[in-house]
Parts: sequence; C-alpha cells; structure tokens
Amino acid sequence: MTATVVRPAEDTTARVRAPRRRSRVWDSWLIPALSVTVALGVWQVLTTADVRMGVRFDTLPSVTEVLAAFSDQLGTQVYYLDLAQSVIRILTGFGLAAVAGVAVGVALGRSRPFARVFGPLTELVRPIPAIAVVPVAILLFPTDEAGIVFITFLAAFFPIMVSTRHAVRALPTIWEDSVRTLGGSRRDVLAGVVLPGILPGVFGGLSVGIGVAWICVISAEMISGRLGVGYRTWQAYSIVDYPAVFVGMVTIGVLGFLTSAGVELLGRRLTRWLPRGEHTA
Repeated sequence: MTATVVRPAEDTTARVRAPRRRSRVWDSWLIPALSVTVALGVWQVLTTADVRMGVRFDTLPSVTEVLAAFSDQLGTQVYYLDLAQSVIRILTGFGLAAVAGVAVGVALGRSRPFARVFGPLTELVRPIPAIAVVPVAILLFPTDEAGIVFITFLAAFFPIMVSTRHAVRALPTIWEDSVRTLGGSRRDVLAGVVLPGILPGVFGGLSVGIGVAWICVISAEMISGRLGVGYRTWQAYSIVDYPAVFVGMVTIGVLGFLTSAGVELLGRRLTRWLPRGEHTA
C-alpha cells in the first residue's frame, strides 16, 4: 500500500490581503497626490502661456510665483502670528459650539417643553448667515477678538445642533424601552443609549461645522480683524499682491483640511464599535 500524503490547505488569506493593502495605499496616497500634481501643472501651463478662454488666466500668478511668495512668508514672524491667531479663534469658537450644539441638540430631541420654547427660536435664527451677524457682533462685544470668536461659534453651532437633534430623534425607541424594562433611570438611558447612539450623527455635524467655521472666521478677519490669515489675505489683495493672496488661500485650505481630518479621525476612533463594511470605490 502506498502512503497518502495529506498537504495542509493553503492559506489564501495572506495572498488576498497583500493586493488589498497595496490597493489601499494607492487609493489613499498616490492617486490624490497625482490629482493635485496634475492640477498644479495645468495651472502653471495656463498662467505662463497667458491663456484666455473666457477666463483670464494671464492675470493670475503662476505656481512658481506663489511658491516663491510662500517661501518668503515662511521666513517671517508675521506669518506664524497670523497662523496662530486664526487657529486659536477657530479652536475656541468651534470648541464652544461643539459643547453647546450637542447639549442643545440633545435637549431639543429629548424634551418636548424645551423644544416648544426654544425650537422656534433656533429655526428663526438658523437661516441667517453667521457672517451677516458681524455688525451685531461689533455692537455686542467690546473687542474685535470676542466678536470674531462669537461669529465662529455661531457658524459651527447650528450644523452641530441640527445633526445632533436629528440623530436623537432617529434612535430606535426599543433601545430606550429595553433599558427602562431593566429598571434603568433617565440618566442611564442618556449615558447608555442616547450619547453612544448619536455619536455618528454628532461627528457628521462636527465635520460640517468645522468647515463652515473656517469660512466665517476668515470672512470675519477680513472685515474686522487685525491679525489672522483672513486679515493678511485681504491686506495683500488691497495692495495688489496677488501671489500673497494665493498664499493665504492655500494656507486656509491646508488648515481646513487638517482640522477636518482631525475631527473625522477622532470620530472614527470613538465609533470603533460600529459595524463597518469594506470600502469600495
């Protein structure tokens, strides 16, 4: 009789995961970097060739001119002072809006008396653009700094509040009923059901709020600020220094990207318990 050799089953998991990991690296880094590089190349060609196709690219600074202005500003102390001032304003206003927006959103979603009293007020104020409140902020607050922080707060507050309110109202009632059946109190329901259950909706509002907050803080700095990226960008426009204007725009874009990415990263960390499927393009 001949002995039969039993070969262990091949582990195909590692072979499948390796291409997936390479694909994820390609999707997450290389393709975005390539798209940005192509966009910059098109910008450089259109501006250096003085192209006019309905839009006057010949009046815009080229990529090399903007990079030269960026390099000059990186060597100055003023650039970092403006950067720090804008970041302090956005973190202060957005931080206050996050706390207040979540608290008010939960109260509107959970308390009928609170919703009857304050719900109409929030709906009346919500459509007013935060930047339109600049004259009111100048009258209300003794310093420009407090007014800019208030405008930033107002811009981020309503997206956070609305997302939180909708998230509270969307929670399945069976979750609360289960806790109540087991003898849980209102505090137990809030801590064990409501707050964990609304986290995805809350971070959706935070992600929108941080973007709107950047728009409004830059606009407020342009109108009434004395320091900040927005103020410096508007000052560069007033003296017709267009490369410096684009330096300000790029700085704003990078700051907005980093803060939004930070909010999303924190959201993913705090909602690890949620079931997630494979991301497909």
